[in-house]
Amino acid sequence: MEIPEDSTDLPTTRSTHSPPPVAELYDFQQGPTVEILAFVDTLGILGINSTCFYPIQAEEAFPMKTAPSREHSTKRLTRRSLLGSLGALGLGASACTAQTPGVQEGQASDSGLKLTLAMIENYDRTGPVLNGTVKLDGIDPIPIKAGPAELFRQVAQEAAYDISEMSTSTYMILKSQGDDRYTGLPVFPSRNFRHGYVFVNDHSGIIRPEDLAGKRIGVPEYQTTAALWQRTFLQDDYDVTAEQIDWFEGGLDEPNAPERFHVDVPSNIRLSRIGEGETLSKLLEDGDLDAVVGPAAPECFGRANHIARLFPDYRQVEQDYYRRTGFFPIMHMVVVRSEVYRANPWVAQSIFQAFQRAKTLGFERLNQTWDLPCALPWIMSDLEEIETIFDGDHWPYGIAENNALLERMTQASYEQGLSKRKLEVQELFAKETWGS
Repeated sequence: MEIPEDSTDLPTTRSTHSPPPVAELYDFQQGPTVEILAFVDTLGILGINSTCFYPIQAEEAFPMKTAPSREHSTKRLTRRSLLGSLGALGLGASACTAQTPGVQEGQASDSGLKLTLAMIENYDRTGPVLNGTVKLDGIDPIPIKAGPAELFRQVAQEAAYDISEMSTSTYMILKSQGDDRYTGLPVFPSRNFRHGYVFVNDHSGIIRPEDLAGKRIGVPEYQTTAALWQRTFLQDDYDVTAEQIDWFEGGLDEPNAPERFHVDVPSNIRLSRIGEGETLSKLLEDGDLDAVVGPAAPECFGRANHIARLFPDYRQVEQDYYRRTGFFPIMHMVVVRSEVYRANPWVAQSIFQAFQRAKTLGFERLNQTWDLPCALPWIMSDLEEIETIFDGDHWPYGIAENNALLERMTQASYEQGLSKRKLEVQELFAKETWGS
């Protein structure tokens, strides 16, 4: 169906929440007057229309009111771009032609508690929940596929989703400040060793990790969980503490990156923002920074010959780190809005058990190596090595098997000037999961 740009006759089918007409929510000439998040709250339905084949991505569907990205600050929302981008927002069959009856991927059915579920989509261990293969008992999830940067900004700045993946470091910071918008669950969809993500300028004189003391180090955000772990192993293994370094925050490869949310650090932590139009990658390449740490490689790595990894044999270093500490660093966790949890405390176990089942299915698929489940030619060898090193479940959920690791994280967050107080591990999680 062709929708004229100047038409005001939008589909009128509504959820039981009876939202106001779309025309009242948006000024289609000047852009959004409220966030599209209002649609989730009022329509209770968001996702993929199977006849449009256009998945709704969180970074497209939920532009921020505060600290907008460059893309969001320059795009104008027209009536056609709204419907074209969102496909079907549960607004009725006229939102897309030839709509197939029934529940579509990304939409909720008519039974169970309807809750939005925002996750990074490229995980084998959570895919079965997002695609509906694994059900959440008593819950009809409305899945929203997301990228980490935009997702974590939305979750930090607003209680944007009912269930969400979240930066563990950010969650601990908020918790220590008395922010109780979220209740944590001991589900950890993202883990990563981080020694391989320390990059240095060869002209800076950095040969050993100990040489980082007194240097200028860039980090996309001081609060990220990746940086938390990098500072932790530098302190624990090489006696280099956070206050011995001059830290510079900013966009890794793109300038003017917005903050996830502002964190005030103590005066003993020397932290500055880089200049307008600057990037960490370019500053590292030009020698204005001595090193860069974080969750990803800077663009200059692999192009500029004088940019190198501090740990070129990082795989062996990380395996040794695990053997000594037992830590396979947690990056992200799953949280539920506390308002939802307090009204329905049973959701904690429902969500926890569903993600446990999804993880089992994901790993079973990876082990079907007679026909490669992913495009890694030596995955069988990798799986055998993982079994040898970890001797069991290398990706445990629950509190008990992760208690020592989580204890170190809470201590490090306080030591590094992020958390306002030292958190106890148990207080991070819903009490229904304390025995996990």
